[in-house]
Amino acid sequence: MDLYEHQARELLAGHGILVPRAEITDSPCEARAIARRLGGPAVVKAQVRAGGRGKAGGVRFAADPAEAELMTRRILGTDIKGHPVRTVMLAQPVDIEAEFYVAYVLDRTRGQFVAVLSTEGGTEIEEVAAARPEAVIRVPVDPTEGVTPAKAAGIVRAAGLPARAADVLVRLWQVLTREDALLVEVNPLALTAQGRLTALDAKVTLDDNARFRQTRWGERDAAHDDPLEASAAARGLTYVKLDGEVGVIGNGAGLVMSTLDVIAGCGARPANFLDIGGGASARVMSDGLSVVLSDPDVEAVLVNVFGGITACDAVAGGIVRALDAVRPTKPIVVRLDGNNAARGHAVLDDRAHPLVHRATTMDDAARRAAHLANTT
Repeated sequence: MDLYEHQARELLAGHGILVPRAEITDSPCEARAIARRLGGPAVVKAQVRAGGRGKAGGVRFAADPAEAELMTRRILGTDIKGHPVRTVMLAQPVDIEAEFYVAYVLDRTRGQFVAVLSTEGGTEIEEVAAARPEAVIRVPVDPTEGVTPAKAAGIVRAAGLPARAADVLVRLWQVLTREDALLVEVNPLALTAQGRLTALDAKVTLDDNARFRQTRWGERDAAHDDPLEASAAARGLTYVKLDGEVGVIGNGAGLVMSTLDVIAGCGARPANFLDIGGGASARVMSDGLSVVLSDPDVEAVLVNVFGGITACDAVAGGIVRALDAVRPTKPIVVRLDGNNAARGHAVLDDRAHPLVHRATTMDDAARRAAHLANTT
C-alpha cells in the first residue's frame, strides 16, 4: 500500500526526521487560513498516490494566503495519471542550498534491500540514472546487520552526501523495518540555509502482507488506487501498473517476472505485471487482456503461458473472447506451450485475427513484442 505524502511525512517525523510544517485540506477557503498559520507563503501539493505531480501541475508555490487559496482551487478536482485530486497539503517553504536523493528499496532479484543515494535530488531518479549512472550509488544492505551508524557513515561518504546525512539514513532504516515498508524514499532531502537536513517530499510503500500490524492506516482506499489496478482487483487479478509500453500477461509470478526481464533485454519496457494464475479460465484470460488493452500506454501485448494446470486452449479461448469484446487496435504476441498447446494454437488459427502474432519461444515472443511496440 502506497501512503499519501502527508502520511509518509508523519512516519518520518515520528522517527525523528525533520519535515517542514504542513497541513492538509480539501477546502480552498481553509487553505488560505492554513497559509496564514504557516506564515504566508506556502507550497500547495496535490495528495495522490502517483509520481510526476510537479510536471502535471499538482505542485505550486503560493506567495501569500490569497494565492494559496487560488492555487488550491486550481489543483483540487484535477486528474494526475488517473488519480483525482481530492485533498492538498500546504507546506511551509524552506531556503534550499542543496538537494539529495536517499531511499531504501526492496531489490527482489537480490532478495535484499538496497540503499540508493544521489547528490542530484529533486528530479526523478530514473532520469538521473539514465543520463549520469555514476551519479547514483546503490549499496546492498545485509538484513541481519541493518544500517548501523558506521554503515550509514560509509554509505553517505561513498555517495558524496554530507556526513550528517548518516543519521537520516539510520532513521530511514528504522522507518523501513519498524513500519513494514518495502520502499522509503526522500526526494529531495534538502540542506537548508540554516544547515539542517529536511525531508521535503517522501514516498513510503507498506507491505500489504503486514497490514494486520499497520492498522492505523485503515482499510485500503480503493477510490485512490490506480484505475487499472482497481479494475483488475475487481476481477480478482494480480496486476501492477508499470511505466513501459509492452503489456505482459502470464500464468505464475515467476514466469511473469522472467518475462519482464526478457522484454527489458530486448530494448523495451514492460507496461505492467499481470499474473492470471495457475488455473486460469477463458474468462480470466479475457478479463486480463481487457485490462491490459485498456491502458493507453500499451503499444503491444505479450501473452506468455506455459500450460500446466492452465490449459492453453482455455487461454486461447479467452483471447478470442477478448478480441470480440474489446476490439483491440494494438498487436498481441502469444506464446503458448505445455498442456493443450496444439489445441490452443488451433483456436487462434481458426480466429485468424490480423493483430495476433504467434511465437514459439519466450525469447522470440519478447523480441516480436518489443519490435511491435517500438514501431507501432
